[in-house]
Amino acid sequence: MSYKNNNPDHSEPVSDSRRQLIKHFAAGAAGMGLLSQASVTNAAEKASSSKTKLPLKGNVHHSLARWTYQDLSVEELCKVVKSIGFSAIDLIGPDDWPTLKKYGIHSSMCNGAELNLTDGWGDTQFHEALIERYHRHIDLVADAGYTNLICFSGNKRGMDPELGLQNAVKGLKQILPHAEQRGVVLQMELFNSKVNHPDYFADNSAWGIELCKRLGSDNFKLLYDIYHMQISEGDIIRTITDNHQYFGHYHTAGVPGRNEIDDTQELYYPAIAKAILATGFKGYLAQEFIPTPTDMADKIESLRNAVHICDV
Repeated sequence: MSYKNNNPDHSEPVSDSRRQLIKHFAAGAAGMGLLSQASVTNAAEKASSSKTKLPLKGNVHHSLARWTYQDLSVEELCKVVKSIGFSAIDLIGPDDWPTLKKYGIHSSMCNGAELNLTDGWGDTQFHEALIERYHRHIDLVADAGYTNLICFSGNKRGMDPELGLQNAVKGLKQILPHAEQRGVVLQMELFNSKVNHPDYFADNSAWGIELCKRLGSDNFKLLYDIYHMQISEGDIIRTITDNHQYFGHYHTAGVPGRNEIDDTQELYYPAIAKAILATGFKGYLAQEFIPTPTDMADKIESLRNAVHICDV
């Protein structure tokens, strides 16, 4: 997961590693002079006016991580998403929810309560601020009619993983009753610490699953990021099959490189999507790859292809 900080009051903070990804993503096109705002808008309008939608099967609930298409405004992205044939966007905060509602797009994973990706629930020094922010944001999510709210373990800073688990339980138990009352599901994302997020507590499924067990609440789940867990531990399908009850949401991206999920990378997403469906999963599978084309029309085609690949 990654996203740009669109909110000056820090409701959507971003880590240094994520910021560098976004800068690289944006600068690559801007530096070559290939993506003027006019061309971006034209590509989005062309896609949204197309009458040819994918013949989606309806088995998978598709979504898209907002930060991966930063060249498009939220309004333009809503039009593109609808033109492809699905209706959900991930990692988007309260400021943009009115635009989503205007276009009938669901906020499939809300954000904005977190401090950032490194200062999380595994460290007690951040609990006071996190508890205040999550109490408030749980109400915002519920009042808007949404369900999923992302959270993060944060970094170890020399702390033993077991102590991090104990700290996370202590902190999260202070907000879970409110989440349960309001029908909001907190989803902690699993990251890899090998390539993208050094020192992150929840860098393996076992740590996250143990946290779920200790909390014992249906309102706390794991956001299983397939890209991150392939890097951290592999064995994706077996892990999903054996532990699906703890996974409330899924993210995609190609390995290595975090780009398209086509045959240029090592994961076979049709089989992964089938394995997810076989568990009875009814939540969202969100595309979170960084498209490689420089032309916006081709970037949109990358998204169309990814949805088709996962539409099993």
